[in-house]
Amino acid sequence: MNPKVDFYFMKAKKWQTEVEKLRTIMLDCGLTETLKWGVPCYTWEKHNIVLIHDFKEYCAVLFFKGALLKDKNGILVQQTKNVQAARQVRFTNAREVSKLKTTLTAYIKEAIAVEKAGLKVSLKKTTEFEMPEEFKAVLKETPTLKKAFHALTPGRQRGYLLYFSSAKQSKTREARIEKSVQQIFDGKGLDD
Repeated sequence: MNPKVDFYFMKAKKWQTEVEKLRTIMLDCGLTETLKWGVPCYTWEKHNIVLIHDFKEYCAVLFFKGALLKDKNGILVQQTKNVQAARQVRFTNAREVSKLKTTLTAYIKEAIAVEKAGLKVSLKKTTEFEMPEEFKAVLKETPTLKKAFHALTPGRQRGYLLYFSSAKQSKTREARIEKSVQQIFDGKGLDD
C-alpha cells in the first residue's frame, strides 16, 4: 500500500467499501500502487495496468489496454464511442466486487501478459476522426488557421475535432470553433 494513495480511500464516501475491496485485489495481484490523475493507479514495471475511480452511479476499475483483453465474461465496458484503448468494469455494490474477484484477478494477469508481450492498441489516425462541416468551412476561409491546426500534435487535433463534433447544434459547433481559434493559433490544445 502506498500511503500517498490512502486519502483517496478515506474520502470515498459512497463507494468506500467497494474501492477498498478493489484495492485489495489490485495489491494481491502484485501491482505497484501509485497516484495518477488524482486516483489510485496500479502498475507493473512502471507500465499502467489498471486504475480505480468512482462516479456518481458506480465505481470502476479501468484497464488501460482493455481493448486487447479477451473479455470471456463480457464485463468490460467502453466508456464512450471515442475511447479507443481503455475498458471499465463497473460496480454498484460490494457483493459484485466480491463475486468478480477471481475474474478480475484473471483479467489483471492477462493485462500484465499484454504488457509483457509489448502489445499496442491500434488507434485511429487523426484523419479518421469526423471534421464538422463548420470547421471545414472556417479552415477553407482561413488558410493560416488551417496551417496552425495541422501544426498541432495529433492528440491536440483529435481533442478539437471531438470537442467540435460533440455539439448537437450547428450554432454550438460554430461558437466552440470561434472560441478556439486563438488557442489553435497559439499552438495550444483544449486544456493547455
